Amino acid sequence: MTLDLRRYARQTTLRLIVGGILLILLVGGGLILYFYGGGALALGILCFITGLTPVVAIVFILSLLEWIVKRERGN
Repeated sequence: MTLDLRRYARQTTLRLIVGGILLILLVGGGLILYFYGGGALALGILCFITGLTPVVAIVFILSLLEWIVKRERGN
């Protein structure tokens, strides 16, 4: 068994991010639904998705650049 700490760190970071997003959606969404109703929940989810769009775009671009650099270093 090989010990790849970079892979482990990347995997752990990804799990923490996904867990945080789920926590925000479930707890925050549940509280919005409880106090304000379904319409407010829909708007809250829309705002959350809108706020995450630039973050996802930046992560995608950086991942694409990393993939290009790794491919070019292999040649």
